[in-house]
Amino acid sequence: MARVKAKPSLATVFRNGGSQAVRLPREFQFEGDRVRVRRVGRGVLLEPLITDPAEWFAALDAFAGEPLLSEGRAQPKTPRRKIF
Repeated sequence: MARVKAKPSLATVFRNGGSQAVRLPREFQFEGDRVRVRRVGRGVLLEPLITDPAEWFAALDAFAGEPLLSEGRAQPKTPRRKIF
């Protein structure tokens, strides 16, 4: 599963029967005929649907060489507090 970064683009929104549909540009198209949909804040996130657990774990392994927080954490020091 290759990861390709695509520049932001516009998609067409239209009605299909009683549903709203989105025509995705070629660089954003998914394999298969289903995607997982969920709300994230005010937006909507479409994710590929992986039904085979082995494929899912293989996809996670693609990130094994990348550190989670490569720049470190930008967290302020804990302030001193009075103890009771």
